[in-house]
Amino acid sequence: MSGRQPRAIRNTLAVLQHVAAAGPGVTAKEISTELRLASATTYRLLNLLVEEEYLVRMPDLRGFALGRNVVGLAGPRPVPAVPAAAHAVVSRLRGHIRFGVHLAGYADGHIYFTDPDPDHPPTDAGVLTRHPHASALGKLLLAEGQELPAHLPALTRHTLTTPASLAAELDRVRAEGIAEQRCELDPHHACLAVPVHSAATGRLAAALAVCGTPDRLGDPGTALVDRLRQCAKELTSLVV
Repeated sequence: MSGRQPRAIRNTLAVLQHVAAAGPGVTAKEISTELRLASATTYRLLNLLVEEEYLVRMPDLRGFALGRNVVGLAGPRPVPAVPAAAHAVVSRLRGHIRFGVHLAGYADGHIYFTDPDPDHPPTDAGVLTRHPHASALGKLLLAEGQELPAHLPALTRHTLTTPASLAAELDRVRAEGIAEQRCELDPHHACLAVPVHSAATGRLAAALAVCGTPDRLGDPGTALVDRLRQCAKELTSLVV
């Protein structure tokens, strides 16, 4: 093994680890900056990993995500199960409103869906985890004390991109007990989310979100917000 090979292997593993930690959509420039690799080296490693299916390019071709060969190494990922009683509560809410309704959970700073609406598929949880400043579910996590992102990229012209504007938004979330995003993550979508705190620990354990188009969710009204909060209250004893 030549002297350069161990370094090349370490760099390749570092790229994989960074994509895994950053989540879907991380760009070559971000990888190069974070790992202090030359751009040419970064692109060469990324192209090799894509060719070998350890990474895949995102549909918009702007970023990367883990490929099937990496996922296969870890074996099948267990899907968090939602208690039947919690599913019944969420399903009842779906029957009363005309929006997508999702129950999400939190673990180690990551967002995942325990009961996504089958008729209104949510945004990929990895994207929400990667850009918490631009999503209602992410803002709840940040308002709870999760470390603020070092970078606040503009995903749309409505995205909050300064620490001051995000801090003001999180203060509002804490005061009102509800988070929202209006065209901040995607120009065609809006979302409201209320926290679900565990009755056992008092910590943020889950969140209930309703999503729709900005014109339909632009002015949700007190009736919808009250219904969301009541549903979240019913869920407190049903989540860990």
